[in-house]
Amino acid sequence: MLDIAEELNRWVEQGREFAVATVVAVGGSAPRQPGAALAVDSEGTAIGSVSGGCVEGAVYELCQQALEDGQTVLERFGYSDEDAFAVGLTCGGVIDILVTPVHADAPARAVFAAALATAARGEAAAVARITDGPAELMGRALLVHPDGSYEGVLGGHPELDRAVADEATAYLDAGRTGTLSLGVDGRLCGQPLTVLVESSVPAPRMIVFGAIDFASALVRVGKFLNYHVTVCDARPVFATKNRFPEADEIVVEWPHKYLERTPTDSRTVLCVLTHDAKFDIPLLETALKLPVAYVGAMGSRRTHLDRNERLREVGVTELELNRLRSPIGLDLGARTPEETALSIAAEIVANRRGGSGVSLTGAHTPIHHDGKDTPVGRIGSVA
Repeated sequence: MLDIAEELNRWVEQGREFAVATVVAVGGSAPRQPGAALAVDSEGTAIGSVSGGCVEGAVYELCQQALEDGQTVLERFGYSDEDAFAVGLTCGGVIDILVTPVHADAPARAVFAAALATAARGEAAAVARITDGPAELMGRALLVHPDGSYEGVLGGHPELDRAVADEATAYLDAGRTGTLSLGVDGRLCGQPLTVLVESSVPAPRMIVFGAIDFASALVRVGKFLNYHVTVCDARPVFATKNRFPEADEIVVEWPHKYLERTPTDSRTVLCVLTHDAKFDIPLLETALKLPVAYVGAMGSRRTHLDRNERLREVGVTELELNRLRSPIGLDLGARTPEETALSIAAEIVANRRGGSGVSLTGAHTPIHHDGKDTPVGRIGSVA
């Protein structure tokens, strides 16, 4: 649901009634992951997606039905080769979808409204909803903030809200979406419950060092991948908004000094395109010590070998050097700035998702790699 927070927040502000269908669990080669949502308002307007088209029509009808009868339902969609016209996933996967009506007087509307407004502002928030359990608890929601405070009531045992909030805080800290299994008393005993925790966190950062033509293409691709993109270069004549209109931020400063003072985290990607030792060495010396997701540096193989020797001379360890992706990008035979940006982006995605980077044609590797996104918590299907 939080993946369409901006649009849904506008609906809430306009007073619209709607139903939201959310993917809560997947199996096999499902097209969308937990948290993906489709919403339908009382006028029949639809936003979002839960399957990339396979079951959208059937889910749309479930949303309309939920708006009429006010009932929260959990529906499973799989693949059926017995009936060519059966509603199912052509990819052979399985998805469970929770459909929740959000009327003006719905118990969870206030929680949804607060969560959507928070996510739409780009602030961190998590929403916990019971997806499997007693009928009277279905459709309840809890909004959990990064400090562990929460709004709303799931119902049942008084310890349930606190237990779910504690677990959801860990999910939110890791930026994960997934499910919890626990009892109605908030522990691992009693009548079992399954709770979906959706996390919405600010966009991860992509910092591009070097205001060159390749950087311009990489900025565009970075924005397409939903990164908050910063371009940093010490040369004010090149680091301008006119040259990088799509960048979120332009910084004129020595790259290593900027990196030393700017916030980074485990989702941050650093792309070093400066291709100049006086910038590269102090920058990479700093970058390779940070717990970021990706550090890549542009240059030929000869440049790479020379750069590594220079980094060793300033005390960079072999373990740190092993983190460096250089020459940057996957081997796509790229030549133009746009092709090179695609190559870099492909490597970043493969690194994030655990992909091999080989062609899927003829390969015996999974299409979707979910292991690296396993959430922190008791147990969970993942996003």
